[in-house]
Amino acid sequence: MNLHEYQGKHILKSFGVAVPEGYVAFTPEEAVSAANKIKEKTGTDVWAVKAQIHAGGRGKGGGVKIAKTIEDVKEYAKQIIGMQLITHQTGPEGKKVHKVLVEQGIYYPNEQGVIDVKEFYMSVLLDRGSGKNIIIYSLQGGMDIEKVAAETPEFIFKETIEPSVGIMPFQARRIAFNLGLEGKAFKELTKFVVALYNAYIGSDSTLFEINPVFKTSDDLIYAADSKVKLDDDALFRHPEYKDMRDLSEEDPTEIEASKFGLNFVKLDGNVGCMVNGAGLAMATMDIIKLSGGNPANFLDVGGKANAETVEAGFRIILKDQNVKAILINIFGGIVRCDRVAQGVVDAYKSIGNINVPVIVRLQGTNNAEGKKLIDESGLKVKGAITLKEAAELVKEVLR
Repeated sequence: MNLHEYQGKHILKSFGVAVPEGYVAFTPEEAVSAANKIKEKTGTDVWAVKAQIHAGGRGKGGGVKIAKTIEDVKEYAKQIIGMQLITHQTGPEGKKVHKVLVEQGIYYPNEQGVIDVKEFYMSVLLDRGSGKNIIIYSLQGGMDIEKVAAETPEFIFKETIEPSVGIMPFQARRIAFNLGLEGKAFKELTKFVVALYNAYIGSDSTLFEINPVFKTSDDLIYAADSKVKLDDDALFRHPEYKDMRDLSEEDPTEIEASKFGLNFVKLDGNVGCMVNGAGLAMATMDIIKLSGGNPANFLDVGGKANAETVEAGFRIILKDQNVKAILINIFGGIVRCDRVAQGVVDAYKSIGNINVPVIVRLQGTNNAEGKKLIDESGLKVKGAITLKEAAELVKEVLR
């Protein structure tokens, strides 16, 4: 589950990670109120007004503004709230902004009047190759980290964490050393790293990305941004996080699919696919590509496919106007192929008016019986037993 920046910072703060003082606002008036509250607490005369959407690159798209007066805060909030923000992560259609985060400005001079700030990149995630968590960090903060990795990989550092013991003090110190810090900033960064890792573990997240980690002129360390992904399968342990889900940021078809326990991801192709099992789904998408088509979605009905889930899958796939054919690829291990076949027939009759070719490939338990049900249904459904047969049928209907 993706979180907004302000939600991620709420979790970070609860684990002792330093974040700028800030409040979310849904109207320009609320933004002004938030700015005044921040000024009372921190004394700042500078605020950041930041669009809250599930996408990066907001600043380049005009979704982040620095305000130096209360009037600026109100004006920037007016500009940002309601805008269709387009970034490199939203696609050309962009995302509508419903709220902003008003935050204290942390770009200020020290007691000597000197501005001495630094921006770093830091993230915590699972390295699936080693089965261990890693901290990735870089001197090049506030930038596209993929670009940094491609062009200047020497600026990317990794710290592998042994899961049985967690992050060790010497590792936090090594990170601070590699980032070129010393004195107060060195000590603050080591505390920051330990708290960040504890937040990642304690919240059952799959990603914590802070870009940038900000060193102020007086050597304080802040999480100036946050990108957080929570593990959906661990939410039962964190009921306090469930209300953080923002359905307006998610694809409506993916929301509908989740109601039926379907794993669905919309893609840009022309062949819809319905499969049981993630590995088989990946193989099915490869088959579609080799047959001259492009997968329109990833849809995993799991091991309990029945008439209801198959019908729901049909309806969701058919909402995509680009779909020219549907390939159903079922391996009957836990589920029986004849039951899936009956579900396909029932769903086909229930929905009616399915104007795209449907190919059903059944393999495993009772696959012959399932193919017979499909062939004798009288419906415009093409049956297959092998992947090769399914591929040939996909190629045929796309001609």
